[in-house]
Amino acid sequence: MNTPPNFTLDPTAKPLAKYAAFRKAGDFVFLSGVIAVEPESGLIVRGFADISKDAALRIGQTGEFSSDIKVGPVLAQSWFVLNKIQTTVESLGGEMKDVIKLVQYFKNLDHFALYSRVRNQFFQTVSPVSTVVEVSEMLPTKDILIEVEATVYLPQHRP
Repeated sequence: MNTPPNFTLDPTAKPLAKYAAFRKAGDFVFLSGVIAVEPESGLIVRGFADISKDAALRIGQTGEFSSDIKVGPVLAQSWFVLNKIQTTVESLGGEMKDVIKLVQYFKNLDHFALYSRVRNQFFQTVSPVSTVVEVSEMLPTKDILIEVEATVYLPQHRP
């Protein structure tokens, strides 16, 4: 574990380089790809120990080392990324039901089923349109297993 389990993170997405984490364009917000890295601390989520205990248990931590070491990295990264998207959307005045499209990048498409299980916890009523892509590698390290970009519809004048 890189940091204590109860560390405080800025909840909104931040860029890891010189690009915008998100941009508003009319009633739409476009989020850059979000990965399981906290820019301020340099934390790379590598497993259940790098997210809150409550979140780890909700997404499937069993306490069995052999099982958790295999599925922990993708489940923890899935939760971290979707939680970062959720808190960013909420900071802009929206909700997850306002996310209309996700593009999900995986190093291994076999991880999609585990990611999908976590995603369903964030999208319980309305599912976004989705695209899934397998890629050979993602920045900044080989530890990154998934990246998710989102398009959000936030009408300036809601009914």
